[in-house]
Amino acid sequence: MSTLATDGQAEPLVVRSREILDPGELLSLLPDSPEALAWVHGGDGIVGWGRAAVFRPEGPTRFEDADDWWAEIVASSVVRDELELPGTGLVAFGSFTFTGAPGSVLIVPEVVVGRRDGRSWITTIGRSLGAAPDLVHATPTDPVDTSFVDDEDRRAAWSATVERAVRRIQSGELDKVVLARSVDAEFATPLDVRSPLTRLSRTYPGCWTFHVDGFFGSTPEMLLRLDGGLVTSRVLAGTIRRTGDDARDLSLAASLARSSKDLEEHEYAVRSVADALAPHCTGMNVPEAPFVLHLPNVMHLATDVTGVLRDDSGALGLVASLHPSAAVGGTPTADAVRVIAEIEDLDRGRYAGPVGWIGASGDGEWGIGLRSAQLTIDRRGARMFAGCGIVADSSPADELAEADAKLIPVRGALS
Repeated sequence: MSTLATDGQAEPLVVRSREILDPGELLSLLPDSPEALAWVHGGDGIVGWGRAAVFRPEGPTRFEDADDWWAEIVASSVVRDELELPGTGLVAFGSFTFTGAPGSVLIVPEVVVGRRDGRSWITTIGRSLGAAPDLVHATPTDPVDTSFVDDEDRRAAWSATVERAVRRIQSGELDKVVLARSVDAEFATPLDVRSPLTRLSRTYPGCWTFHVDGFFGSTPEMLLRLDGGLVTSRVLAGTIRRTGDDARDLSLAASLARSSKDLEEHEYAVRSVADALAPHCTGMNVPEAPFVLHLPNVMHLATDVTGVLRDDSGALGLVASLHPSAAVGGTPTADAVRVIAEIEDLDRGRYAGPVGWIGASGDGEWGIGLRSAQLTIDRRGARMFAGCGIVADSSPADELAEADAKLIPVRGALS
């Protein structure tokens, strides 16, 4: 296997993308391995495996360091790309921690298989130009005897944290803070991550299902897409749980669209994204009112912010400007992140951090690592995460119910 040191000294990589017949379900091509990589949306996307190069940045400059490392990789690589589509040629999958603690990673796989707009391809990456491997579909093994750790003491402690946050907001210290909570899952045998990935992609095809280095989930929120100079960011803030009754859910969607509390929370999030992108973009479009995004478990207020790139920033540079947005941190962001560190009492790891992929041109797709979980090293456990935006009139009971609803996707996929 071709390797690359993490000190920024790049060894040349040889990359070739070939067009192939439709390979079928992408996730079923993955090996049962921690090295499996995935970014799938509506059946399309890219999956990969192997390690041609790995970089693990940390600290407040992790995005900039990763961007510099990627530029060196791109400059030293030899690429033959028959398709020249987003996701072909040289690509890296990545996931970043929320705060800059150790755990961020960029991975260049040895094999990538992708599909987009009816065209499919396989990419091989290594020190020399080799034959493409045979593609084999496999049926994943479902989790065995899953148990969840979420007792009343744990739930009460999180509700008390929400109460502390509300008091600090009401005192005028800040306007909004996003608090995360966790639930642990335990398995009788090591988890085959392909099983929850497959369940998530089928149940939530409108979300981006991902797996990078043991961090997996299905996020509804696109932090940043850069495609040929067009910048897009989908902002979600303001949530209500679905009931399963279509008529009732339509009524709840209407109430969500009128909720002053949720509209206020959403406005904070949209403003933070628009302000972060403005220095890099022209022709920005920020809709005046959000729409309601319907998912199987919840409904969100959503706004798609778009713009045209006017500088030479790549996707990682834009991600550095955007993270953390008010949707996952709060408002003002610096004050909210400080309050999170003081009262949350939880190691978020890569939860609510950017996760996605980048191509040689700098284009790429980066979601926010929501509706997610982190596997333990032995794969016999996983920590699931959910978060809620807390404002001055937030109710701890309501926020706990919202967090429970946001845990449904991963919890269901692991059951």
